[in-house]
Amino acid sequence: MGNRKSKIPPRRVASKDRKRKSRLGFTLIEALVAMAVVAIILPLAMAGISLALTLGSDARHRSEAATLASSKLDELVATGDWQLGLLSGDFQPDHPDYRWSATVQSWGDGTVDELEVQVFWTAQQHERSVTLGTLINPGNT
Repeated sequence: MGNRKSKIPPRRVASKDRKRKSRLGFTLIEALVAMAVVAIILPLAMAGISLALTLGSDARHRSEAATLASSKLDELVATGDWQLGLLSGDFQPDHPDYRWSATVQSWGDGTVDELEVQVFWTAQQHERSVTLGTLINPGNT
């Protein structure tokens, strides 16, 4: 048992394999197709992101306005300021983008009033608002 060397001949590279190895990059057509796909998808993705940001901002404003309207409605009922004619204002300095107004209407047979508070803000050159209301007995406040 001596040292025998393997007599497997070295593998020869076929001409097809050499052609495949020499073509490692992209062809012009492949690059153009990739650029066209990106040119179609990128604007759609940007529009989707813009829409999501707009809707998120609108939801934040509505939520904040509803909270402010609820607080103002509670304050007006608790203090009785609505009977003194204090029916509009703003939320300076904490919330300078919002303002409020209130309306009082007799409801039913006149023993109950409806107090509504509306909070306004401007978003995208349009005035938006949230309205909250409650029924109060003017004789018991």
